[in-house]
Amino acid sequence: MKNEDKRDRPNVGVVLLLLLRDIKRLISLHFFLYKLLMTLKDVTYQLIENEEDIQKFIDENQNIEWMGFDTEFIGEKRFYTLLCLVQLSTENGYYLLDTLKVKSFPQILALFEDPSILKLTHAGDNDYRIFYQQFGVIPKNVFDMQLAAGFVGYKYPTSFQKLVEKEIGVHVPKGYTVSDWEARPFTNKQISYALNDVIYLYDLWKALGGKLESMNRSEWAKEECEKMTTEEYYYINPHKDAFNNNTIANLKSHDQMFMIRLYQWRKQEAERKNYSKEMILPNKLITPIVKNINSGKNALLKDRRLPKNIIAKNWDTFNELFNTKISEEDRALLKEIPERKESPDPKQNTMLEMLYSILQYMCQDNLVDPSLVLSRTSFKLMKSEPEYFDETIAEGWRAQLIGEDLIQWFRKRKDLIIEMVDGKCVIRMEE
Repeated sequence: MKNEDKRDRPNVGVVLLLLLRDIKRLISLHFFLYKLLMTLKDVTYQLIENEEDIQKFIDENQNIEWMGFDTEFIGEKRFYTLLCLVQLSTENGYYLLDTLKVKSFPQILALFEDPSILKLTHAGDNDYRIFYQQFGVIPKNVFDMQLAAGFVGYKYPTSFQKLVEKEIGVHVPKGYTVSDWEARPFTNKQISYALNDVIYLYDLWKALGGKLESMNRSEWAKEECEKMTTEEYYYINPHKDAFNNNTIANLKSHDQMFMIRLYQWRKQEAERKNYSKEMILPNKLITPIVKNINSGKNALLKDRRLPKNIIAKNWDTFNELFNTKISEEDRALLKEIPERKESPDPKQNTMLEMLYSILQYMCQDNLVDPSLVLSRTSFKLMKSEPEYFDETIAEGWRAQLIGEDLIQWFRKRKDLIIEMVDGKCVIRMEE
C-alpha cells in the first residue's frame, strides 16, 4: 500500500521543471508585449484629414527617394470598393491618410506616378488596382516584397508577417484585417495594425534587395514588378464573367447572347445600386435561367433551383433581354466566346504533368517559386486546350531560367515521346 502511494505521488523534479517552463513562457510573453508596446509607443505618425494636412505632407516630402504604402478598404457587399485608409511611409516619417474625410488628393496620387520615387509594397497589386479603378493612376517604379521574395527562396505568395520575421527578426501581430475600417475614430489597435503594414517596408526592401543583388536576380524582380506599371495589367474584359461560364460554349447563339446580356444587366444593376453582383443575381442561378427561359415564366417559377421572388421581380427584364434581336455588333461579340473545350487526352496530360515537374525541379534548384514561372491558371489552360501555350514563359527572365529546350517541349508537347533507354528515361521529339 505504501509503495502504491509512492508511485501515485507526483515527481517533485518534474513538477518544478514544468513550473520553470511556464514561468519562462510568461516572461517571454511579457517581454514581447513590452517590446511591442514600446516600439509602437516610439512610432510617431501624422493623420491626414484635410487639405492643410495634405499640403503639410507634400511640403515635408519634397524630393523623396522612396515611399512605402498600403491600404485598408471594404469590398464586401458593394460594387465600388470603399477605400478607407492609405498608410504611407517615407524617409521623413509615417502618415495615415483618411480617405473618408479627404475625398480628393491629386498631389499625393502624383507621387505614385513619379518615376523618380520608388514605391514599396507587399502584395500591392490589389492596392494599385483600386488606385487605377478609382483614380486612373498607373504607378511607376515599383518594388513588391511578395514578388521579390519568390526569387530568393520563399514560397509565392508569402505573408508579410513571415517575411518581416525571417528577414528583420520582428514579430508583426495580425488580427485586424476584417476590422470595421469605415468606423471613426480609429481605435489604437487599428492605428497600430495600420502602421505595422508600412513601418517595416524599407528595411524589408533593403534585406530582400540585398539577396536579389547577391543572387543576380535584381533584374528578374524588376521585370516582374514592372508589369504593374502598365495599363494592360489592369484591363479586365467587360464580358469576363460570361466568357468564364463553363456552359456558354455549348449553347446556341441566341442563348449565348442572352447569357451575355444577363451578365451585363447584373453588372449595371450592381453598379447603380452599389451592391455586389452576387446580391443582384447569384452566379449559380444564371445557367438555369438561360437554359429554361424559353419555357416561359411559369416554368422558371416552378424550378426549385430558382427563388420565386427573383423570377417574379425580374421576369419582364429577363424576357426582354431574351427576345431582343441579335445585332451585327452582337454577332461580332459572339465570335469572341472561347471555343468548346475538348476532353483532354490523358496521355498528353501525363506528359504535361511530367514537364511541369521538371520545371518545378529547376525552379526549386534555383530558389525560385514555380508559380512565378508558370501560374496554375496557365497550366490548367494548357491541360484543357492542347494548342494553348503561355508565351510569357518564352520571354525575359523565365526563358533565361528554364532554357530553350524545356520551352520547346512545352510548346510542342503533343510531339513528345517518353522512352526507357539503357536504364534512362528519355524525352525526345517525335520525328
